[in-house]
Amino acid sequence: MEKIAITGIGVVSPSGIGKRQFWANLKSGRSFIKEITRFDASLYAAHIAGQIDDLEKYSHISERLLKKIDAFSHMALVASEMALQDAGIDIKNEDPNLVGIFLGNAIGGWLYAETELRDLYLEGREGVSPYMASAWFPAAPQGQVSIYYGIKGFSKTVVSDRASSSMALGYARKVLAKNKLNMILAGGMEAPVTPYALLCCNTYGALSKNNHNPQGAYRPFDKQRNGFVIGEGAGIVVMESVRRAQKRGANILGAICGYGTTCDGVDRINCASDGKELARAINMALSDAKVNPEEIGYISLDGLAVDLWDNSEIKALKMVFGDNLKNIPLSCPKSMFGNLLGASGVLDMIIALLTMKHSLVAPTLNLEVPALNNLNYVAKKAREYKVNKSLIISRGRGGINAVLVVEKN
Repeated sequence: MEKIAITGIGVVSPSGIGKRQFWANLKSGRSFIKEITRFDASLYAAHIAGQIDDLEKYSHISERLLKKIDAFSHMALVASEMALQDAGIDIKNEDPNLVGIFLGNAIGGWLYAETELRDLYLEGREGVSPYMASAWFPAAPQGQVSIYYGIKGFSKTVVSDRASSSMALGYARKVLAKNKLNMILAGGMEAPVTPYALLCCNTYGALSKNNHNPQGAYRPFDKQRNGFVIGEGAGIVVMESVRRAQKRGANILGAICGYGTTCDGVDRINCASDGKELARAINMALSDAKVNPEEIGYISLDGLAVDLWDNSEIKALKMVFGDNLKNIPLSCPKSMFGNLLGASGVLDMIIALLTMKHSLVAPTLNLEVPALNNLNYVAKKAREYKVNKSLIISRGRGGINAVLVVEKN
């Protein structure tokens, strides 16, 4: 299948808004996990997160529209504008029928819904905003971005837990490769730092309860790991054919050249312990990219910081890469800003693009004593590597596996 170019990046994350600030903070190896301050979360078993407090500084959205949308749509709109600017695209000059949008989300926009449900019970149905129906559901950001820019081409929202945005990128590539569209805005967004969403995440049972040490709480692949930490944010990229990108003189940041997806099919929450289906997804992505395992220069780990998930991820990698795995730099930079659930995959893909551009692998924080040794983890601080091809792993509840291969231009 044809390689598809990435020509613009938009990032809204706890560790920075905009790709320059995002990358500067990542390579410094700082943690942006802290106690939740948006509401009183002190009675929750886990009450730490990667939180965004200054989105308004970067926003181009009117107060009138903000009253109608949830925070996750707001983040998607800001990230979309950044991606278009980065790509040098004035969307008014595009044929709207040939522009699409593929986004991933896991849980929807609960800050808006919670407020309106409270009003429903206190004031009755007259107290509920008429915009509630269009504000909370997972496809709302796709709709809002489409309306804002007049996008009319084939579009889709993918809801597949933490693998959502990686799948959105994979599907977007397939559509572009069939020449159905000229360009696609693709990625994901998530806003789980709300009272109800945080409660749901707590019932998942895999969050770190190390509330007294937020910056040391998320420690994937470490012996002292005890669960992951949620984060909020959005990542949107501009995707177009390499041919079109070259024709218009775009700055090609990298290309998606392979995608694979499988399901474990063993449990509604947990993944399979053997890693076989994840290994099959990795092999599918490598085969799709026509890339040998020896050509991969960086692996972005899913890193849930739970024994079952981390161990099965390494098992899968050993099945595919064998003894050569110990030579490939492995990292899980989301340990710095939290797991953005449905948006985690696109942030990992953006980090891989920046890794290849700067020849620098961002670190996994808090990885002090690896639970599984003899591997080339990049821990504590960034390390220089020349990388031409990267593998990105995303996994979701119940053993959803999505794997991307991206390469440097």
